[in-house]
Amino acid sequence: MSQTHNNAISADEYVAGIRSGNRAQLARAITLIESNAERHFETAQAVLQGCLPHAGGALRIGITGVPGAGKSTMIEALGTHLTGAGHRVAVLAVDPTSSVSGGSILGDKTRMDQLSRDPHAFIRPSPTGGMLGGVARKTRESITLCEAAGFDVILVETVGTGQSEVAVRGMVDFFLLVLITGAGDELQGIKKGVMELADAIAINKADGDNKIPAQAARAEYNRALHYLAPATAGWQTRAHTCSALTGAGIAELWAVAQKFEAVTRENGAFDERRRQQNREWLHNLIEAGLSRLFYGSAAIREQIPQIETAVMAGDLPATGAARRLLDLFKIDGG
Repeated sequence: MSQTHNNAISADEYVAGIRSGNRAQLARAITLIESNAERHFETAQAVLQGCLPHAGGALRIGITGVPGAGKSTMIEALGTHLTGAGHRVAVLAVDPTSSVSGGSILGDKTRMDQLSRDPHAFIRPSPTGGMLGGVARKTRESITLCEAAGFDVILVETVGTGQSEVAVRGMVDFFLLVLITGAGDELQGIKKGVMELADAIAINKADGDNKIPAQAARAEYNRALHYLAPATAGWQTRAHTCSALTGAGIAELWAVAQKFEAVTRENGAFDERRRQQNREWLHNLIEAGLSRLFYGSAAIREQIPQIETAVMAGDLPATGAARRLLDLFKIDGG
């Protein structure tokens, strides 16, 4: 295996450190795979290859929610419940907007103060900057490393909106949507867009005066879910109430996730989803690699400004322009 990175740690040493539960080595290995530097690529791939036979054993849970739904409090409550029950929990984030917003909410670990100090938990902020595809790729690879390190529950939080939910759905087994009551009609579009991806809905902040409205919302969502196609074959998505603040309903949510795993392993949907996710991952990487090669071509870089100008001016149809550039790329030997 290759020998690079800051102080010449070999891929074998990285893998041995990860497998032995060395958290510092795990963190450094994730930094290595997040690197865009060409000199790190070979070692990073060797580390992934070494970890792959030891990965795949965790339950991967995606968590998304509307702004203000209390996702980070929910993750801390669920994570603390799990470590208390003997599990080892890794928390990762997918945040394509972090370079704009100044860091993912996970970047500030004080949001999860208790969990960040838990010896059985590992919290990793998302890589800052870059397109969603790059952040999602690095998160997928981080999952592999965390599983090889012995974490048996992986919580993947989506911080951005829109496509990041679809990206997270494509790398987890069980997808949890966190909502609150009275969030206003302006959020209904987000809910509808994501509801079809969810394997469970958690209506958070069901405490105090909000307990009865939360129960009413649960009934309403369950009626709506009855008419939606299930996100996972053989599983009926349902809404549940909980309070991340008081801990009420958190154990029940974990029981739902465990039941989901049992049911879908039994009917084959669990393994089939994993297989399809691996296939999609392969094709995503091919597309990303081809895109890099295309835009890295000297001939393309030379021609693209004038062709773009012609398309914007309406002098050249986009279809013809794309064909011309692709033909040029083939001639260029890209």
